[in-house]
Amino acid sequence: MNAYLINNEGVNRFYRLNWDAVSNFPIPMVTFVDNHFLDKDPMHLNKLSLVNFKNYADTVLDLHPKLNCFVGNNGVGKTNLLDAIYYLCVCKSYFNVTDAYSIKTDEDYMLLQGEFIRKNKKEEIQCGLQRDKKKQFKRNKKDYERLSDHVGLLPVVMVSPADIQLIVDGSEERRKYINGVISQYNRNYLDNTMKYNKVLSQRNRLLKDLKGKNTQKDLLDIFDDQLIETGQSIYQERKHFIEKFIPVFAKYYSFISDGSESVELVYHSQLHVADFNDLLKNSRTKDLTVQFTTVGIHRDDLVLHLEGIPIRKIGSQGQQKTYLVSLKLAQFEFLKEVKGILPVLLLDDVFDKFDANRVKQILKLVGNEAFGQIFITHTNLDRMTTILNELAISHKLFQVKDNQVKEIQSTH
Repeated sequence: MNAYLINNEGVNRFYRLNWDAVSNFPIPMVTFVDNHFLDKDPMHLNKLSLVNFKNYADTVLDLHPKLNCFVGNNGVGKTNLLDAIYYLCVCKSYFNVTDAYSIKTDEDYMLLQGEFIRKNKKEEIQCGLQRDKKKQFKRNKKDYERLSDHVGLLPVVMVSPADIQLIVDGSEERRKYINGVISQYNRNYLDNTMKYNKVLSQRNRLLKDLKGKNTQKDLLDIFDDQLIETGQSIYQERKHFIEKFIPVFAKYYSFISDGSESVELVYHSQLHVADFNDLLKNSRTKDLTVQFTTVGIHRDDLVLHLEGIPIRKIGSQGQQKTYLVSLKLAQFEFLKEVKGILPVLLLDDVFDKFDANRVKQILKLVGNEAFGQIFITHTNLDRMTTILNELAISHKLFQVKDNQVKEIQSTH
């Protein structure tokens, strides 16, 4: 047993970390000694309504405040239920870049509604989207002027097989991951990233129009000043976040891997070695030639190392899955600390290829008081029912079949 003292904004918190080793897969059981969070009810979703969302025509679910399991065959829409919850929390799908893909085929609109309990108060969130029109978000029947004002109100963490993109794809996926975490607790960061991306797009469009000729120096200077103002702030916040995040991630990976491997997150940025203003000035000739902006925080990367080597080069499937689960559990703990609220945790198909004992141990972990409301998808009804009954975790179990969701078990 180990104990750690963490100081954040003047609040001291002790964690006791207990080990449960099963099949060489130790699971950290994290509990609070003080009542910093235990005095509060964790945020949870009471009711979820989906109209014309993906494969669901009209579905209403009354949910359990702790654990909700959706069981059914592959391709029946279990993941879509988790994506609907994520959408209500973050204003967009976890999987689809284009909002129109969230609308049911042959329908003109979709509507999502969620009744959350946050800090002991009811929060009614509604999202409406018509084809070829701007989506609308409402909080307690009042329209948001900006969607960004909603992001962070309802912290959420999704763990999905799609997360493998963080390892195998390019740096853009890892920047999106960093942006997604920070934006849930720092609204200025979210605003700055949107401003930066808008100016970057304008600068790149101008560079393309100039076709290598430096005939709009003054306008380029204006764009450069705007990039520097927002880019420096983004860089500093990313650096601060990663410094704080690394030990949390390393702790979880060490627990899961039994400390048999070393991991490291390495933040790469051109701003580490040069002033942003100098970078833009020195690269202008090159930018005019290639017709896009070659320097800036949009080129940042977070390199995921295993034993000092990028994991995408040497990591087995098991090591990659361990890496990704560790990242997401660390994200959960990090958001919990900075927000003071237990995020909703969405576990999509994370038990694939895990044996029953390992599934049981993971459920023990998320059933612990350090976690709030959990949503899980799984394919094996008999195995999930048996494990839930053995663990005696308070829950609701739903069967997903033929575009319908049926509650088949509930405990309190």
